[in-house]
Amino acid sequence: MKKYSKYLLAAMCVVALAFSAGSFIKVNAAQTVVTAPGQPVDLTYAAEKALPTVVHIKYVQNSKVKTVEVQDPFSDFFSDPFGFFGNPGQGGTQKRQVQTPKKTATGSGVIISADGYIVTNNHVVEGADELTVTLNDNREFSARIIGTDKNTDLALIKIDGKNLPAITIANSDNIKVGEWVLAVGNPLGLNNTVTAGIVSAKARSLGANGVESFIQTDAAINAGNSGGALVNTRGELVGINAMLFSQTGTNIGYGFAIPTTIMNKVVADLKEYGTVQRALLGIMGGDVHNFIDKQKEEGKEVDLGAIEGVYVEKVEEDGAGADAGLEKGDVITAVDGKKVTKMAELQEIMANKRPGDKISLTFLHNKKSNTKTVTLKNAQGTTKVVKQADLDVLGGNFREITADQKKQLEINNGLEVIKVNNGALKKAGIGKGFIIQSINDEVVKTIDDLQNIVKEASTSKDAVLFIKGIWPTGKRAYFAVPLNE
Repeated sequence: MKKYSKYLLAAMCVVALAFSAGSFIKVNAAQTVVTAPGQPVDLTYAAEKALPTVVHIKYVQNSKVKTVEVQDPFSDFFSDPFGFFGNPGQGGTQKRQVQTPKKTATGSGVIISADGYIVTNNHVVEGADELTVTLNDNREFSARIIGTDKNTDLALIKIDGKNLPAITIANSDNIKVGEWVLAVGNPLGLNNTVTAGIVSAKARSLGANGVESFIQTDAAINAGNSGGALVNTRGELVGINAMLFSQTGTNIGYGFAIPTTIMNKVVADLKEYGTVQRALLGIMGGDVHNFIDKQKEEGKEVDLGAIEGVYVEKVEEDGAGADAGLEKGDVITAVDGKKVTKMAELQEIMANKRPGDKISLTFLHNKKSNTKTVTLKNAQGTTKVVKQADLDVLGGNFREITADQKKQLEINNGLEVIKVNNGALKKAGIGKGFIIQSINDEVVKTIDDLQNIVKEASTSKDAVLFIKGIWPTGKRAYFAVPLNE
């Protein structure tokens, strides 16, 4: 669950949520009944439409055996207790195996297709060994994960069902500040709960995710609502509830939802490619007004030629921004003719693009406006589709090392290469018998560890595995293994 203190001074945690309410204009035949000014807004239609489409998700992570380090105050006592050799005994550590407890948690999800695709938050399903989905009518299904995206905190899961109640998806760009919305979810174990509020702000950025442009709402949000639906007064989905702004872990203020403009692209990519095809502009920066305020605090006056937009702090070599001629100190003001006032708006636009797409970029350079057309690239600097690699790319077979190997080589973990075929390992010079202990500074204990690291690295900027390990002779070795050759 995610929690965020108001000024981001308290520790940030994740809390599950739910969101606001929706106003309703009732249509009956040719006659339209509009609520009179000052009268309560009728939200019943929106609730009736949305409730059947929101599900309860139960998360289970099974008990596992883990190796941990524990303090042993007597380990050094008899070796050098008084520091005669310059190292007084201060205790040491021992490695022990412990059984982790079984973990369970709950969240929400939204059915987006009649054949069982469900959108939720990444933090609702991450690390789960089992997922159970309960529908509004109490039917239960086992779910499998189709794909996840940490950068947006979204996940797509699937249940085997037919003719399921699917929500209608609206364009979140069309909602307005002050508009009524409903939040539907399962807070605090209270299933099928609806709360009401208004859209308090749009394109909010909290620094919680890599890509974010949240819809802010004042509806009550509590643990268990993560992944639930934020709907308009017609019961149409406008956002996925994701976060609570609180110092207590329960609702005292505002909640935040991921807009459907971001969700639609993520879902489409996860379905087609298994991973999000993220187009990058190749810059680092922030809101112009934040930059100006910071300069004022330091006693500096700055004139960028604009008081809103995205201030460019750094431009990556060979990126799309560099191709457009962007330099440090420039201000991005529009993309494809659409005005950009802050970084969250730019991120929302970019979240809908894929590598290879062309955009028209308008920016101020030395306070003069320029417009350039550029081709967007992926993290690896190309316009190709990036797919997560599987273990097959390595060209090897693996098994966890035995207790005897651990004792003989004085190591605590590792995967032994038991067979090498044509692939990345052979090209790098890694042969049969080599024991992989860590990759990219992550400890490798199981084949699942290896697979997860390979998948993550294959879509990263460098797409390289930096492998550390040991040969059966005890000789240690280090290899750099490219995945895209």
